[in-house]
Amino acid sequence: MTLLALPVRFLASGSESSSTDFVDFHTPLWEWAALLGFITVLLMVDLLIVHRKAHVASTKEAAIESAVWISIGLAFGLFFFAMHGAAAAGEYYAGFLIEKSLSVDNVFVWALIFSYFVVPRQYQHRVLFWGIFGALIMRAIFIFLGVALIEKFDWVLYVFGAFLLYTAGKLIFSNNDHVDPGNSRFLKLVHRFVPMTDELDGQKLFTRRTGVRLATPLFAVLLLVEATDVLFAVDSVPAVLAVSHEQFIVFASNAFAILGLRALYFLLADMHARFSYLQEGLAIILAFVGVKMLIHEWYHIPTWLSLTVIALVLAASIGFSLKANQGEADTIHIPEEAPEGTPEETP
Repeated sequence: MTLLALPVRFLASGSESSSTDFVDFHTPLWEWAALLGFITVLLMVDLLIVHRKAHVASTKEAAIESAVWISIGLAFGLFFFAMHGAAAAGEYYAGFLIEKSLSVDNVFVWALIFSYFVVPRQYQHRVLFWGIFGALIMRAIFIFLGVALIEKFDWVLYVFGAFLLYTAGKLIFSNNDHVDPGNSRFLKLVHRFVPMTDELDGQKLFTRRTGVRLATPLFAVLLLVEATDVLFAVDSVPAVLAVSHEQFIVFASNAFAILGLRALYFLLADMHARFSYLQEGLAIILAFVGVKMLIHEWYHIPTWLSLTVIALVLAASIGFSLKANQGEADTIHIPEEAPEGTPEETP
């Protein structure tokens, strides 16, 4: 990750700090409007220009798009540095790196869902576009509720910290490869109340059969993607709140981290077997931020130290994974382009 290029001395100085050692500033309405407007423009360009037509993204295309999204996220940290000081930029980069690293696990769960429902690769981007759109809304709700709880009840930090330690333990002793999307209670509930067809109609979420409007399998997949993101947000939002309590910083870091997940999915989803130590690395990161929350009253771990630890753990887990699994085959297969005129059926 290139975000370590930000000098440590910048992270330790600058913006006004609150009594809890986190930056605290007033965010004018125009900054919120500018952030939301910028995100909207990025989404519209992606939907209406870059991915206007359904197609299978090559590895090169996914790598370029992923690099562009990461660059945009990193560049936005300069906005915080210019407007609110270096400490605010440091918290943004720490939150961005935490959210980005924890989201990698989400990418592999998406791969399992698409593989189970045999969704052709050229239709997956549209599902993920609306999935990311919904994720932004859900993250905003989680973030504002989380910050409000922390401001009103300081003991909530201990609850979040303990929950992150529990989640870290679950990551060590569980495996996402055993997730069965077909056994989702949420999905069964959707099938009970939403009339659905078993046939795809291009990348449409709804279609008409004999005059009746029905949801396509892509709609069910979208809802399942949203449901899994809610579960991941329960872990990641408290983790980001461990490095910043400023709503504008937390939301911006979450938004720019998850905006590039679609490109990251097409780049990494087929490489699940090569990241055998990633889950352990994410567990260590969650445990670290959990401990950071639990000891906040006695010792505040500096932002630059949090950023360094998280980056080193993530880099080490990826490095050990690639070294240990050189030449091994991947375990998750992304469905390729569907033959023209042949509808895919869900199991």
